[in-house]
Amino acid sequence: MYQAILLDLYGTLVHDDESAVKNVCVQVADLIAVDPSAIAAEWSRRLEASAEMAYGADFRTLADLTLGSLTEAVANFGASVELEPICRKQLHSWRHPPLYDDSRPFLDAVKVPVCLVSDVDQDDLTAVLRWHGIAVAATVTSEEARAYKPRPEPFQLALARLGLGPGDVIHIGNSASSDVAGAAALGIDTAFLDRAGDGLPSGVTATYTAATLTALLPQVMPC
Repeated sequence: MYQAILLDLYGTLVHDDESAVKNVCVQVADLIAVDPSAIAAEWSRRLEASAEMAYGADFRTLADLTLGSLTEAVANFGASVELEPICRKQLHSWRHPPLYDDSRPFLDAVKVPVCLVSDVDQDDLTAVLRWHGIAVAATVTSEEARAYKPRPEPFQLALARLGLGPGDVIHIGNSASSDVAGAAALGIDTAFLDRAGDGLPSGVTATYTAATLTALLPQVMPC
């Protein structure tokens, strides 16, 4: 059915950094006497807003955005803390995330080229692939595309590297906005990986939805 697969990385192929983020928020909360959930919400809001503006000549790496948005979030609560040492463990976790149990069986079963499309810095993606001994046909990072999903640049760069058009591929990811809406805007079929069972928000539709990567094999593999 498809000549290649575009595949998200964090939250799809490997675990996200949720525990590391939680630890950062708890440490910061202890220092500035603010509820960790409030820090997490403000940090997330500012990181998302910063990523939306970081493209082209204004691009900033994910490491820079992460530290910068947390600094802004802490300042919003009237505090100032040396955050780089606190964030260091989180940034390290990007390079050594555990694989989901279904990831390697999925990659082993797929017989078409796979291109990872990830909102991550290039050195971190390279480290993840080396750590797990994973080889794929191509990779695209936000750092290379100079933009973050759901903007079109990462998907367009992936298609260019594969030499294919939007109708030739499917994109699989766990984010309704970054993966499903972003790819669909270019006419790319999408598979929403709903590991948490949360479903898609109103107004967002995926070509396929599944709870695991291996459950998607009948849909993404040629007959």
